[in-house]
Amino acid sequence: MSWISDKPIPVNERLIVALDVPNIASAKALVTTLGDSVVFYKIGLELFMSGNYFELIDWLNEQNKRIFVDLKFFDVPATVGRAVKQLSDKKVDFVTIHGNNAIMQAAAEQKGSLKVLAVTVLTSLDRGDLDDLGFDCDVEKLVTSRAKRAIELGCDGVISSGLEAPGLRDSLGQNFLVVSPGIRPVDNRPEDDQKRVVSVEQAFYNGADHIVVGRPIRDAKDPRQAAIDIQKSISSVFEN
Repeated sequence: MSWISDKPIPVNERLIVALDVPNIASAKALVTTLGDSVVFYKIGLELFMSGNYFELIDWLNEQNKRIFVDLKFFDVPATVGRAVKQLSDKKVDFVTIHGNNAIMQAAAEQKGSLKVLAVTVLTSLDRGDLDDLGFDCDVEKLVTSRAKRAIELGCDGVISSGLEAPGLRDSLGQNFLVVSPGIRPVDNRPEDDQKRVVSVEQAFYNGADHIVVGRPIRDAKDPRQAAIDIQKSISSVFEN
């Protein structure tokens, strides 16, 4: 069964490029290289620790880009709520949170126009990793359970592998965002840290609204062409 998203999202905004680079200069250089081939960017912990994180947010806004702040807030619920409220004053589209019901609810209550995305199970984890963490259930059940609670508590969507997206759509419907990292246009390389991966097309057939792509674009011989090729793959899904 196909779960292709029917949300009114411009096709070229369904690709989110992860700016997993060491500093602001590298981030700006990559964005400039990609030009109009990419509209939406994710900025995470590595850039946060490099300094000038909010300068980069302001610069991306000046370039008319959409912004996904991926800091996976996980702290005392009141602290997470205040952090989300601070971020809601910035021109940012998405923010990620982690944690229990109280944390998710606190974030949802303070989000303003931000869309809060709850992390389900990181795509770098597999069944063996969950055993190590003490989770005595399969990955799909854990993802669905966490997503169900997040949506009930007011979050706008979840971060989920494309492998679990069909189960989420089947159980919970279409009224929330599914953002899928772990996208690999080609087979994984041995040094890759992503384990639960899908292709661009399969992620959308499985129910993703957006995909997050990092190294297949960043490390490509021609990053702009790699982004254009992925955009063409996305267009082929939504134009059929």
